[in-house]
Amino acid sequence: MKRPSAARRRRAQSAALRRARRVLAIEAQAVAALAGRLDERFDRAVELLAACTGKIIVTGMGKSGIICRKIAATFAGTGSPALFLHAAEAIHGDAGVFMKGDTVLALSSSGETEEIIRLLPLIKRLDLPLIAMTGDAESPLARAADVVLDVSVAAEACPLNLAPTASTTAALALGDALAVALLERNGFRTEDFAVLHPAGALGRRLLKVEDLMHRGAAIPLVRAATPFHETLLEITGKRLGVTGVVGDDGALVGVITDGDLRRALERLDDVRAAVAADIMTKSPKTIAGSALAAQAVATMERHSITSLFIVGDDDRRPQGVIHLHDLLKAGVV
Repeated sequence: MKRPSAARRRRAQSAALRRARRVLAIEAQAVAALAGRLDERFDRAVELLAACTGKIIVTGMGKSGIICRKIAATFAGTGSPALFLHAAEAIHGDAGVFMKGDTVLALSSSGETEEIIRLLPLIKRLDLPLIAMTGDAESPLARAADVVLDVSVAAEACPLNLAPTASTTAALALGDALAVALLERNGFRTEDFAVLHPAGALGRRLLKVEDLMHRGAAIPLVRAATPFHETLLEITGKRLGVTGVVGDDGALVGVITDGDLRRALERLDDVRAAVAADIMTKSPKTIAGSALAAQAVATMERHSITSLFIVGDDDRRPQGVIHLHDLLKAGVV
């Protein structure tokens, strides 16, 4: 078969580029038009979502269902318990997820999706607030809803005006707008986002020292008068290559590392007769438990050390210890 000429390929590519730009322009216009239609109904929808004492159930069908899944995930990822419920699955046994205290967000471009309409009696029976995202404000779904958000579009980006394209983009954008407005309404913070995304890069970046530090009996500690042999056992037993040294008042007065032990062997005639105070490094570097784990890494690098003790602000009593290995394991380094 004869291959198309380079000129024909360029013309075809040019047509594809024209269509792509047209699609993007139509979808951008749909979102811009949506922004212009927002009014007090949006505020009401945010208040209903904020007042939800259960979970936000986002339901839809087909392409709208795919958008619903993403909207539910965005709610859940920004501090509002939410799940996606496939409308067809719901009318075939999964409607048991509806509980008192839930709020329902239903998405249907036509507002006449049969599976969603068949869910309305149950939603009403349970007295669940219903927010409808639809392109027809006079549809059965809109008439049943407590709040109607208009997601109509002038035209789809599909040249046949059939495939859901601009309409799904507009619905997705409005779902994002709801989620962002809700997180601000609820005072959701960067730290809260990190808690909900512990495996993500942001979560690792925002981990705090207190999230990773060893506490209680896991903290290697000896008294200043502890004999060398017992000090060595504490370092070995806690498996962190270090022990803190505390005074009679329990405040941290020094640390002993593997390096301190080696230097003591070189410096002292009979290291076995030494006590912890003879071996320790005084004025040890410490860090606050509320500090970011990344700050712990920076402090360790700056002072060429592999562990830091966390002490109380007032009494300098050890509250924890963090080792470079803990930071490596958490993915901070």
